[in-house]
Amino acid sequence: MNIIQSGITAENSSIAIIIARFNEFINKNLLLGALDTLKRIGQVHEENILKIYVPGTYEIPTIASYIAKSGKYDAIIAIGTIIKGQTDHFKYIANDTSSSLSRISAQYFLPITLGILTTKNIEQSIERSGTKMGNKGSDAALAALEMINVMKKLKKVIYY
Repeated sequence: MNIIQSGITAENSSIAIIIARFNEFINKNLLLGALDTLKRIGQVHEENILKIYVPGTYEIPTIASYIAKSGKYDAIIAIGTIIKGQTDHFKYIANDTSSSLSRISAQYFLPITLGILTTKNIEQSIERSGTKMGNKGSDAALAALEMINVMKKLKKVIYY
């Protein structure tokens, strides 16, 4: 029986981070958490990290697809915040964004991790961007690091 498990250091990896500017005061903290994790824990070099800013979370999949198609990156981290308002707009943005990112990841065999908050209010977003509920940007970076290593090991077992 073969078992593939992996660690979280990926010092020679190239990682793209796509950050939504909408709700920037929250996304900034998610980005800081992701960067700290990539550099401090993952040992990823600053020059191997590409940061791309887009208007909002809904625009992230378009850029993710472009990056994935390039084949130049080992993982993508998506960072954004979607806060429920008075309408169903929240639901459509959250569903479409996560579904699109999942499709892109599967299509290109590229890890795309979600540092995208979907919360009921600003307070929940603040709690999940570095206060009492942790930092979901950091969590997304950890997932990206592990997936990079899992994919590298998997490529040694499965040949395309």
